[in-house]
Amino acid sequence: MGHSNTTTVNILEVVRISPSQPTDSLTLPLTFFDLGWLKLHPVDRVLFYGVPELPCSSLIPKLKSSLSSTLLHYLPLAGRLAWDSSNPKPSIVYSPDDAVYVTVAESNGDLSRLAGDKPRPATKFHPLVPELHVSDEMARIFAVQITFFPNQGFCLGVTAHHAVLDGKTMSMFLNAWAHNCKQEHQECDSRDALPYDLIPFMDRTVVQDPTGIETKLLTKWVSASNNKRSLKMFPSKKIGDEVVRVTYRLTRENIQKLRELVVETKRAELRLSTFVITYAYVITCMVKARGGDPTRLVCVGFASDFRSRLNPPLPSTYFGNCIVGTGDYDLKAEPILEEEQGLGFMSAVESVSGWVKGLCPENIEKSMLSPFEAFKRMEPGRQMISVAGSTRLGIYGSDFGWGKPVKVEIVTIDKDESVSLSESGDGTGGVEIGVSLKKDEMERFGSFFLTGFK
Repeated sequence: MGHSNTTTVNILEVVRISPSQPTDSLTLPLTFFDLGWLKLHPVDRVLFYGVPELPCSSLIPKLKSSLSSTLLHYLPLAGRLAWDSSNPKPSIVYSPDDAVYVTVAESNGDLSRLAGDKPRPATKFHPLVPELHVSDEMARIFAVQITFFPNQGFCLGVTAHHAVLDGKTMSMFLNAWAHNCKQEHQECDSRDALPYDLIPFMDRTVVQDPTGIETKLLTKWVSASNNKRSLKMFPSKKIGDEVVRVTYRLTRENIQKLRELVVETKRAELRLSTFVITYAYVITCMVKARGGDPTRLVCVGFASDFRSRLNPPLPSTYFGNCIVGTGDYDLKAEPILEEEQGLGFMSAVESVSGWVKGLCPENIEKSMLSPFEAFKRMEPGRQMISVAGSTRLGIYGSDFGWGKPVKVEIVTIDKDESVSLSESGDGTGGVEIGVSLKKDEMERFGSFFLTGFK
C-alpha cells in the first residue's frame, strides 16, 4: 500500500454530465429557508465503497450514465445559482447547456484506513472532494469526484451548495442516483422510474413568508459583504497536518445507559431522544476536552428539519432547504465542566432538550436572524460546536449495485469545529459521530468519551 507520505490522488479526467434527455430551462427562486445558508461553505461528503474486484472500466460508465438519467429529475443540481444586478435575490437557474462537472481520479492510498475509525489526518480527505466554482454573480451548485482505488474499491466525493439543498434533499438525490445505477445492472424496463419517495417536489409556492424574513436576510447578507451583492462564501479556515479525524460510536446500549442516568436524577420533562442524548454527550466531551476558563462562553447549535413542523407541513420530498438552526451562542461552560456524578452531562441534556422543545414555526424568524448579531459580538477563539448530518438521513442506503458504503464521512466538519452524526452503517441502531480536532485535543476528547458511560 502507498505510505502516508506518498499517497497521491491523480486526476484522470474532468467531464460534464448533463441530463439524459433534452429539457426546458428552469428557474427556481430561493426561499428564506435557502437564504439562511447563502454564504456558508458547501457540504462535502465522501462515501467509501469496498469492492476489490471491481475494474475501473465498468465502474465509471455506469456511474456517469446513471447520474445523467437521475439529473432529469434533479435539474437544479446541473444548474447554477445566479445573482445579477437586475435581480433583488439569487435564483437557481438551469438551461439546456448546463451540466455537472465530474472529476475522475485514481488514488494509491489505503481505502480501508481512510474508511476506518482511527485517527487519520484531516488533510487526506480534501483531495477526494471536488471544488465548486463561485464568483460574485454565479455559483455552481453541485460537483462530483469519483476516486478509484485499484483492487480496493472507490469513493464518491460530492460537494453541494448549501443555499440550494439541505441534507435531506442531498441524501434523497444520492439514493435516487444509486437506485438508477443499480437498475442499470439489471438491464430491465423499469429503468427510468424512480420510487415515489425519491422524486423531488419542486414547487416553491408552498413556502409561505408572511413576515418578510427573506427581505431581512438579504439585507443582512448584503451588509455583511461590504454593501454589495455577492455569492462568494465566507473564507474557510486552513487545516494543518495537526488536525485529525476520528469516528466515535455510541451503541444503542450506550445511549440507553446515558438515558437511564438522566431519568434517575431528573424529574423535569426532558426530551430524551437519541439525538438529545448523543449531542449532549458530545458537547460535554468537547467542552471538557477544551478545558480552560470555566467562565468562558461556548457557541453551540444544530439545525433541524422543518418539513413536518410547518403548518401546513411541506411534502417530505420537498427539494431545497427546510431546516432551521437553534442553540445558544453564549452557553456557559461552567455547568458542563462540573465533574460530580455526571452533572456536566445533565446540564448539557437540559440545554439540548430545551432547544429541541423550542423548534416551532413561531421561532423561525428569530432563529434565522439572530446569528448575524451573535457573530458580530463574539470574541475570536470562542469554542463553536455544531452538527452536520443527521441520524435520520439514511445515507448508508446509497447502494449503487456494489453494496452499501463501508463508510460515509462529512469532510466539511474540519472547517468549523462541527461534528457529524449519522446512523450507524451496520444497521444496529447506534450512532456514528465524526470528530475533527487537533491531535492533543482529540486525545482528551477520546478519553472523556470512552470513560463517560462507564
